[in-house]
Amino acid sequence: MPLCLSAGAAVTVVAVNAFTLAWMHSIEKTRWEEDWRVEGPLLRVVAARIQGSGAGMEPPADALLRDGSWHYRPSLPPLPQVLLSHSPYAGSYELCVDGRCQPIADYLPGLARQATLRLTACANEAAGAPR
Repeated sequence: MPLCLSAGAAVTVVAVNAFTLAWMHSIEKTRWEEDWRVEGPLLRVVAARIQGSGAGMEPPADALLRDGSWHYRPSLPPLPQVLLSHSPYAGSYELCVDGRCQPIADYLPGLARQATLRLTACANEAAGAPR
């Protein structure tokens, strides 16, 4: 099943089974990355990396420091959706596919300055054009 990105009535289908969600911490200005898989109707986070630590971003006790980033496996169950805040007051989220990253806002033309972004697994017949 592909990934659906939505905000309000706008929906975009991204033909992927795996992707990385990345962003810059708004205070520490360090990069976070999470690797996700689409598994049936759910999304599963399988790995994560933090470049550094600081204000509210302490890596878990089992994280390993490798190549300047803390690597760990989040202990979350598969999720039916991931909600993200899109705001001019914080850095934007990036969607990375096959090592190529671009702002999620690029996938949703006309996105409002402030919006809730919703990531879900979607059926092939979902609205929107595959990317």
